[in-house]
Amino acid sequence: DVQLQASGGGLVQAGGSLKLSCTASGFAFGDRAIGWYRQAPGKDREGVACISDLDGRIYYSDSVKGRFALYSDAAKNTAYLQMNNLKPEDTAVYYCAVNLVAYYSGEYFCHNGMDYWGKGTLVTVSS
Repeated sequence: DVQLQASGGGLVQAGGSLKLSCTASGFAFGDRAIGWYRQAPGKDREGVACISDLDGRIYYSDSVKGRFALYSDAAKNTAYLQMNNLKPEDTAVYYCAVNLVAYYSGEYFCHNGMDYWGKGTLVTVSS
């Protein structure tokens, strides 16, 4: 079974940093698409950072570009989202997701979602 476990959320002041982790089991990294999404209360889900092995390019949403970074450690089967200069509008439940086939770009997956999802981790940014 594919399982994803996100962790690392918490309460942080505006301007601070957090690093989210997504540990995967049931498959190996490689030739996949991996992404981070978030959903704030009353808002639609937003794909904030996604990468597809189709082209290896990382897509970032405009709202996080320059502040967030997605990277992974294949040896640990773990993906990370480093979040810097956090803003109150970054407050949301963050989810990691994976698609076992990488037929599309990271941007496509960020806009359309992936097949497997982990439980979310809450990030709260105070002003």
